Amino acid sequence: MGHGIFIFATFSFLYYTIWTLIMPFVDTTHPFHSFFPPREWAIRLPVMILLLAGGIIGSFLGIVMVRSNTPRRPKRQQLRQR
Repeated sequence: MGHGIFIFATFSFLYYTIWTLIMPFVDTTHPFHSFFPPREWAIRLPVMILLLAGGIIGSFLGIVMVRSNTPRRPKRQQLRQR
C-alpha cells in the first residue's frame, strides 16, 4: 500500500512538473502536447484541490469545536465515608 502511494505521488509530481515547467518551451505542434490538458488547468486544478481540502478540513474542525463546546453533565462527586 505504501509503495503504491509513493509511486502515485512520484508520478503525479513528475507529470505536473513536466506539464508546467517544460511543456511551455516545447512547440505547440509537437505530439507530446496531446498528453497534457490545456495550460490554464495547471493553475485551476491545484486551486480546486486546495479549496476542497481546506473546506473538508475546516468543516471537520468546525464540527469538532461545536461538539466539544456542548455542556457536559457534571460528574457526581463521590462522598468519602469516614
